[in-house]
Amino acid sequence: MNLVQIAQHADDLDRAADFYTMLIGRPPLARFDPPGLVFFDLDGARLLLDRAAPSALLYLLVDNVHETLEELDGLVDVVSAPHVIFTHDDDTLGPQGFEEWQAFIRDSEGNTVGLVAFQRA
Repeated sequence: MNLVQIAQHADDLDRAADFYTMLIGRPPLARFDPPGLVFFDLDGARLLLDRAAPSALLYLLVDNVHETLEELDGLVDVVSAPHVIFTHDDDTLGPQGFEEWQAFIRDSEGNTVGLVAFQRA
């Protein structure tokens, strides 16, 4: 079984589409308005921005949490600064021998988004 789609709440579809285009680095796949839906491709899983969806906590893989926050400086509110969650002693939840860094930001619609990166310990 694989994840096909995750929905995220968006009050303003234009604003949210602009935000996620900037964050993800690619434009939406499709837009249907009405009823108020915007779709993005996240490497095979769809991110659906939907006025009727509840808020979801997304964790997005980035190359480097610190660099991503520098690129987003002034564009997002940082909820939680970059920090190491843990070091992977095996490959059960991430690459063995790597630290898992996370930071949290607030998107244009007030949803919290996690940024995750793996860096060699």
